[in-house]
Amino acid sequence: MKNFLVKTIANAGALAVAIWLIQSITLTGDSTGKKALTLVLVALLFGLINFIVKPVVQLLTLPLFILTLGLITLVINALMLLLTSWLADTLDLGFHVDGFWTAVLGGLIISIVSWALNVVLPDGKD
Repeated sequence: MKNFLVKTIANAGALAVAIWLIQSITLTGDSTGKKALTLVLVALLFGLINFIVKPVVQLLTLPLFILTLGLITLVINALMLLLTSWLADTLDLGFHVDGFWTAVLGGLIISIVSWALNVVLPDGKD
C-alpha cells in the first residue's frame, strides 16, 4: 500500500512538472484545491494505465523495441499520456495534452522526474 502511495505521489509530481514546463499540457480548475485533487486523480489514472495497458503495448511492440534500440519507449510513453488525456476528458477531469509531439516531450519529462522522485522517496521495502 505504501509503495502504491509513493508511486502515485511521484506520478503527481512528475505530471505537475510537465504541466509547469509545457504550455500545451493543461490542468484546469476553479481553485488550487480543485487543481490538486484533479492532479491526484489524473496521477491515479496515469498509474492505472501504465499498470494495465503499457505492458501489453510493450509486448506487442517488442520487435520495434529491438529494432529502434529502445527509442520506441518514447512513443509508447507519449501514447500512454495521450490515452490519459483522452480518459481524463471522458471523465470530465480538467487535464489535456494537445498533440502527439507535446505528449512525446511530456512523456520524456514525466519519465525523468518520476524516476528521480522514485529514487528520492521511500518505497516501503525497508
